[in-house]
Amino acid sequence: MLTTLKLLIPVFIPSWQFFNKIAASPRIEFTMQATAEKQTDNWQEFSRRPKQRSLLTIIKSIFYNPQWNESLFMTTCAERLISNPTEQASQEIIKRIKAELELRQVNLSRTPYLQFRLVFVSREGNKLQEDILFISELEKLEEPDHEPN
Repeated sequence: MLTTLKLLIPVFIPSWQFFNKIAASPRIEFTMQATAEKQTDNWQEFSRRPKQRSLLTIIKSIFYNPQWNESLFMTTCAERLISNPTEQASQEIIKRIKAELELRQVNLSRTPYLQFRLVFVSREGNKLQEDILFISELEKLEEPDHEPN
């Protein structure tokens, strides 16, 4: 019983020594374009977190919260891209943005090109300062295959 309790304590009482430093994480923003040549300034923040949640959902999320786990993974990938850029981290972010677009049933026929960037937002006096830390390559999206009924 004592051994089990020792294993459970770190689950309920996290150790902040786990983190090397606590700092703001970069925001992930994405844009969709009609062609590979045309550049756009229509960036939108990627976030899978809902704007509002019911009390029941909040209570459930204490024990089971896959969206938050996904968000933490995306943040880790973004931080890796800044400190040590790899194709794998970039592709993981692209894969999750694509999945979210499919979940939302976004029509990709008009804007089949996807690109994301990492933006660090900081405050300087009363103004917010945005620094772009990374911009991905343009990715051609494929329309999902739909089986005929």
